[in-house]
Amino acid sequence: MSAPASTRGALLARESGAGRTSALLPQLTLGLVCGGYAVGAATGWGSAQIALFMGDFGLSAAALAAAVSCFLFARAADIRFRPAWLLFALSSLMASGGNAVWGWYECVRGVQVPSPSLADLFFLCFAPPAIVGLLVLAKRPVTRAGWVCLALDAWLIGGSLLTLSWSLALAHTAHVADAEGDSVARAALSLAYPLLDIVLVSMVLALHFRRSSVNRAAVNTAIAALALTVLCDALFTSPLLRQTYHSGQLLDAGWFAGSLLLAYAPWGAAREADNAVADTEADRDAPRTTSRPIAGSLAALTPYLAAAVCTLGILYNVIEGRRVDRVVVFTGCTVVLALVVRQGIMLVDNIALTQELAQKENHFRSLVQGSSDVIMIAAPSGVLRYVSPAAAGVYGRDADELVGAELSSIIHPDDLGRVVHEVRRFLAAPPGEEPATRIECRFRSGSGDWLNVESTVNRHQGGLILNSRDVTERVRLQAQLQHNAEHDPLTDLPNRALFTSRVRQALGGRRAGDAGTAVLFIDLDGFKAANDRLGHQAGDELLVQAARRLQESVRAGDTAARLGGDEFAALIVGDAGREQDARECQVHEIADRLRLTLSEPYRIGAGEVRVTASIGVAFAEPGISPNDLMRNADLAMYRAKAGGKNRVELYAPQMQADVVRRSELQTRLRGALRDGEFALLHQPVVHLATGTVAAVAAQARWRSAQGILFTPAEFLRIAEDSDRTAELGRWLLEEAVEQAADRARSGHPVPVAVRLPARRLLDRGFPAGSVEALLTRYGLPSGALMIEVADSDPRVSFEDLEQRLAALRRLGVRIALDGFGSGYAAINALRRLPIDVLKLDRGLVEGVVESARLHKITSGLLRIACDLGMQSVADGVDVPEQVLALRAMGCTHGQGAAFSGPLDEYRLRRALARGTFPVPGQVPAQPALAGGSVPSLTGSHGETPVPPT
Repeated sequence: MSAPASTRGALLARESGAGRTSALLPQLTLGLVCGGYAVGAATGWGSAQIALFMGDFGLSAAALAAAVSCFLFARAADIRFRPAWLLFALSSLMASGGNAVWGWYECVRGVQVPSPSLADLFFLCFAPPAIVGLLVLAKRPVTRAGWVCLALDAWLIGGSLLTLSWSLALAHTAHVADAEGDSVARAALSLAYPLLDIVLVSMVLALHFRRSSVNRAAVNTAIAALALTVLCDALFTSPLLRQTYHSGQLLDAGWFAGSLLLAYAPWGAAREADNAVADTEADRDAPRTTSRPIAGSLAALTPYLAAAVCTLGILYNVIEGRRVDRVVVFTGCTVVLALVVRQGIMLVDNIALTQELAQKENHFRSLVQGSSDVIMIAAPSGVLRYVSPAAAGVYGRDADELVGAELSSIIHPDDLGRVVHEVRRFLAAPPGEEPATRIECRFRSGSGDWLNVESTVNRHQGGLILNSRDVTERVRLQAQLQHNAEHDPLTDLPNRALFTSRVRQALGGRRAGDAGTAVLFIDLDGFKAANDRLGHQAGDELLVQAARRLQESVRAGDTAARLGGDEFAALIVGDAGREQDARECQVHEIADRLRLTLSEPYRIGAGEVRVTASIGVAFAEPGISPNDLMRNADLAMYRAKAGGKNRVELYAPQMQADVVRRSELQTRLRGALRDGEFALLHQPVVHLATGTVAAVAAQARWRSAQGILFTPAEFLRIAEDSDRTAELGRWLLEEAVEQAADRARSGHPVPVAVRLPARRLLDRGFPAGSVEALLTRYGLPSGALMIEVADSDPRVSFEDLEQRLAALRRLGVRIALDGFGSGYAAINALRRLPIDVLKLDRGLVEGVVESARLHKITSGLLRIACDLGMQSVADGVDVPEQVLALRAMGCTHGQGAAFSGPLDEYRLRRALARGTFPVPGQVPAQPALAGGSVPSLTGSHGETPVPPT
């Protein structure tokens, strides 16, 4: 029994004990009152007058109490047997009246009670209401034959008692009355009392075998009270006791106790019934034993017992040598006739019941044999007693073959222990709380295979009834659905959900403390380009081959998974038998081997495809969660991609700190433009020969609300590939054009250079018409805007970029190639793009003085620009030595700290008003950017002349 159940049983037992204590007090009071009356009657009450008073008015008061109690109980609630209790109240009222009249004569008037008298009338009216009330309490038959049998049973009991009593006493009483010449009234009265008692006893016995189950305790108490009254009446009518009886004797104690017991019956018995409910709840889990239905057997034997009693009455007269009285003969014949009629009715009922039973048996046999489920009956020992024919279709085994076999012999050994445990638990549970249970296990089929079988188990005579069905297909479908839910449909590797579950098991199971447990996050570098170039079908085939290589490379106890797209993962389970450093070294070797394996060429169709793998590794730490471990591996993988790809990167705590800082910076960057935190600065572009300002380069600065000044290299890296970058680019271009137009109107018509990433130029949100609209809106003249294009983005299509730059040049916009000398596509950009100005990368300028190799490279690049007819601008000219070296190589312009840093609008206008910056080793020469503008080359708005390829 479970703890809650046992607690509830203890509480119910405690309530039951309290209920018994409360019910015991009325019973003790009743016993003391009845015992006191009996003691008083036995001792003569101390005086004759008190004895007469207690024998008459005491009995009257007790009967009146019973009448009032039954009447109040009948009115207290809407009970089913209200008429019966009202009749019992009327019967007790008659007894009270009879005793009151008897007391009037003996106690008040002091005369002997005449016979017959009004008291006899009251006493004779006591039995009929009680008899009818007992009939109401009896269980009503539902058929006519049942009513006939009830009447026959009553007559059998009454007739047998009449035969016996007539033979023993009533015949003698009748003869005495006739011999003494008593009147008819007195003779009838002398016989009326015993005859009514016989009828009342007959109804008591009939009710005992046919009583209703409703309020049984109250009914039983009422029957006991009436039985006690009838017993006292029988003793009173006997000739020996009748002649010596006077009021106040011990016999009155029986009538007194019967009346009080009837008064107690409805109320006290109802309280006991409530206690019985609590007892039933408390003892529900107690073992039950099956006993023979004795009451049912006695009810069936009642007619034969009655006939036996009648026969004994006749035999008594024969043995005593008396003449058999006509009353005995008549009564005996009617009893025998009633027995024959009743037996005939029972025979007809038995035949009908047998036919109905046969029909139901055939019906249920058809249901069982026609059912697709297998129905089996197992004995308490586990031996199969019955198996339905459906076993041949479900199990592939004949039913006769299974009958007599042990149930355990057809259950899978791995499932047997669980089945036995469930069956024992089920049999130990109360049937009312758990009438059936469900068990799923594997059964052996006729072919030797194991079938998944679901069985509903019920109790049956100490054994079991099993209703079983084959659910093998359902189990297979559930397993397939479970597999699909936990595996990637393309590669059949575990998906993210199953991989996360495996990581959780590795961190929280028995191997939680093993050293070296690690998670690897793997991303295929270049997969997107290959997928776009070859098509999605080829891309799927590449992923399948990569998954196969990954699955073959990990150990049997490890887990390889596909997280989505071209991202994979591997769980390397730790080894408790090795040191932490050795395990980490081993995991790093596994990761590097995976990188090499995944980077080998893939055979797709008729060609080969090459991709590389970037792998991030994170080791488990004490107390780390699965999500945190996977996040660490993901951070390490992105660090590997940012560090050049095709490499393995181990997680370090600094990575998480960088992510947090980047996230915080992105959050602040979202509102920076809206809050006006960006400012536009300009750095002069100076002619290296004359020092005149040829143009200004627009640069954005972000001064955050925290007072931190971020350079473009910092906040543009944070906003990479975001909508904020595009918004910032549009703001920078518009602000630069607006300020340049304002300066031109103020007398400083210097061109402005704006740096834009190549991919932003191809953004749909930045059409060519928008540049023309800006120039028209602010009235900036043609040639006053230069766009610096970076060439370091491999994702940009040269065809699209060439068309876009050509459209911008037709609007009068100058095009500069920014960062020349650092990108891998610089030569291709020179060959295909319409370029006006080459802007040397800062990395070349910084080492042009110290490094002879860089000096030669820079000199060569400047000669290329000169041969193509392009102007050249050196970025990052910070010291005079660089100015001299670049000018000697043929570089025409430069910008950097050697002349001026980025200036706000006020300082810029002062510099423009001054006109020139001092140049080291300046020589008089015609400025290349005369008039403050970049000098126009011949055909500058046409295609850039390039050498033939």
